[in-house]
Amino acid sequence: MNGTSLTTICLALLLSCACGAKPNGSKNKKPKQVVPAIECDVRAGKINLPEFIVKCPAHCKETKQQVYGTGVFASISSICNAAIHSGIITNMGGKVIVRKMAGQNIYKGSNSNGVRSLSLPKWRESFVVSVGKPKKGVIYPSTLDYVPSRPTYVKTTGQKEAKPPAATTVLPMTTTPEPTTTTTPEPTTTTPAPTTTTTTPPPPPTTTKARAAVHKVRDAGNSHPYLASVAAASSRKAQSGQGKGFSQVFRGVAYPNRYPQRASAGLRRPEAGSAIRRPPSSPVGPALNRVQPAPPERTPTMSQSNPASPRRDWAPPNFPRPDWFPGARQPADVSYTAPDSGYTWSETDTSEVTVPRSTDSDGNRRVPLDTTHTRVEPVDAWKPEVNPYESGFNVREQEPVPRAPEPVSQGDPNCKVDLAFLMDGSWSIGKRRFKIQKDFLSDVAQAINVGVAGPMMGIIQYGDDPVTELSLKSYSNSREVKLAVDKIVQKGGLSNVGKALTYINRQYFSDANGNRGGAPNVAVVLVDGWPTDKVEEASRLARESGINIFFVTIEGPDESEKANLVETNFVDKAVCRTNGFYSLPVNSWFALRKAVQPLVKRVCDTDRLLCSKTCLNANDIAFVIDGSSSVGTGNFRTVLQFVANVTQEFEISDTDTRVGAVQYTYEQRLEFGFGQYNNKGELLNAIKRINYWSGGTSTGAAITFAADQLFSKSKPNKRKIMIVITDGRSYDDVRVPALAVQSQGVIAYSIGIAWAAQDELEYIATDPDKEHSFFVDEFDNLYKFVPKIIQNICQEFNSQPRN
Repeated sequence: MNGTSLTTICLALLLSCACGAKPNGSKNKKPKQVVPAIECDVRAGKINLPEFIVKCPAHCKETKQQVYGTGVFASISSICNAAIHSGIITNMGGKVIVRKMAGQNIYKGSNSNGVRSLSLPKWRESFVVSVGKPKKGVIYPSTLDYVPSRPTYVKTTGQKEAKPPAATTVLPMTTTPEPTTTTTPEPTTTTPAPTTTTTTPPPPPTTTKARAAVHKVRDAGNSHPYLASVAAASSRKAQSGQGKGFSQVFRGVAYPNRYPQRASAGLRRPEAGSAIRRPPSSPVGPALNRVQPAPPERTPTMSQSNPASPRRDWAPPNFPRPDWFPGARQPADVSYTAPDSGYTWSETDTSEVTVPRSTDSDGNRRVPLDTTHTRVEPVDAWKPEVNPYESGFNVREQEPVPRAPEPVSQGDPNCKVDLAFLMDGSWSIGKRRFKIQKDFLSDVAQAINVGVAGPMMGIIQYGDDPVTELSLKSYSNSREVKLAVDKIVQKGGLSNVGKALTYINRQYFSDANGNRGGAPNVAVVLVDGWPTDKVEEASRLARESGINIFFVTIEGPDESEKANLVETNFVDKAVCRTNGFYSLPVNSWFALRKAVQPLVKRVCDTDRLLCSKTCLNANDIAFVIDGSSSVGTGNFRTVLQFVANVTQEFEISDTDTRVGAVQYTYEQRLEFGFGQYNNKGELLNAIKRINYWSGGTSTGAAITFAADQLFSKSKPNKRKIMIVITDGRSYDDVRVPALAVQSQGVIAYSIGIAWAAQDELEYIATDPDKEHSFFVDEFDNLYKFVPKIIQNICQEFNSQPRN
């Protein structure tokens, strides 16, 4: 019996040990990586994560989603096709790790693993792909955060913004709040580690904003200096004057006679339904504290400029906005983020307007407080809606009349440019000449008539490093620009012009700074003497980005000083063209104002701003398409797809690249002319609708027809490009028509298929033949020449003479 009991006890102990070991064992298991699946057409720029893992489906190669670049891809590229192009996965799909990078200036196209990637001059964001095998200990996001399709405004604290009314409606408390409500919780979002965390999708909308609706008791520790002094004085009075009346205890701080005192101005209008009223003789204690939204933190630039004579910060009057007010005020801690939309900028995309920055007496900039969502209510602030008779008062201070904002200036529509001045802030210029430089900029702002439909003006000051003084969207009229220029303070340092040109190319002319896209970008460099660094390479990159560079050189180097130059002929190496139009030498600083009108006349002459054009937006392209019987219906559709693929690479509009098409057999037919379709979508649909003709092959007559019907109507500032596509020998002569059209400045490309004659292709093509003449055995291989043609067009554009 004892042996049986002992055996039973041992079995029970073994079972309990086994059961207890299971949880421990389960804890040691590694968390399983969840890999989200995506479609073939998902682009890297649409996913708002710095690094992530995804699973691509099979057969993405057949979708022919566009890829830009080799090794490093532009963010508008398909993730899956970029992975196939790099050899990370096959056409059967698989896992891919994507890591975001900074934008590149040049993305080279290539054909790899059955996927053709296209070249691209510039894009703002890049990415690389790698094998979808996470490193040890790294867990990638299990869900993907997609970029919204419309611009959004994101609070810099990472908190989600909610409806304004809910953030400002707060009932006064009559009892001491719980301790848990007296502290402001830390923001819950932090900067994610690139490989381990992700941005959690925001929760459903709530009734309050994440930051503005965090309530705390207003006490002596308040960050607002005025409220802190009031609370501290109230606390001291409460300890020593228990029998005093309400106004005696509360108004314990002396203020200058600038503002007449009001009797017990701290009383608020009783809330409807309030059943508890505090006796006037009660001391100030914790019960007086009211729950309010947390006031914005004051920055050093918002502090009082004269401690000896403190200035009182009044809460703005709660007047209703007039009907003409353009929109809500912009919060001081709001940053703008735009979707992946290239250079397009439109005021109609934003729901808020920029409030001009104010300044204090010392010239320091102050950002206006956000009165739309977070209200700072000083305890003794006068409330405009209070009725003095209801509160027992018989005196009311005269309220200030709200000043109406000035209507937005439209500016000069004949001078619609985005104009940036690079002002010299180096120590060599001195304070007196720096003041002359500011006067010159003020005169220019007045002369060009700044406005949203005309020129917009910004200023960068450079020394050792460039600093943005005014962005393009800071001010919308000349008066505001002049006031802002007057408050610019000299930074000092060297004259690093090259570094400043790199800055405007990479950062300044951006959507976030107010670049409008449809207006030419102009940069005017003011330099005292000569730069202290090299400018040639930075200027070349800026020109290729479409920036028109002007140089105003004041007291430039003479013959004896040229030996001190870091780079000889720096002006000719920097400006847009070396024909003298873009350079303006001034012999003396005291003669600088005489250069205002000549400079304004040049920067406003948009027809002569040649560097506004790039290889993708400065062409008239004519496709001359063989519609003979030997082509066939199926192959003709392949040719049209090739035409659409080439067209897709260009910026299409009446002021950018224009496209026309001619189809020929024995006869010729104009399918559509230059400027007939000024929208890329409409143009691609027009190409798709071209009907196959069928007939003979008269290529020479078709070239002459294109010259008469298309290039005779080309604009003077457009590069004329002709692309001839044929599959056989012509029945007529091609040499004379080809020479005639080339003599008119037309750059001719010839593309032969199957039975095309090689000698005729070389006659048609512009020299050198190997760069402008191509041949393929089959129609299905036409797509291989798309990146080569685009690359050649851009190389020729960037290498053209600059005089």
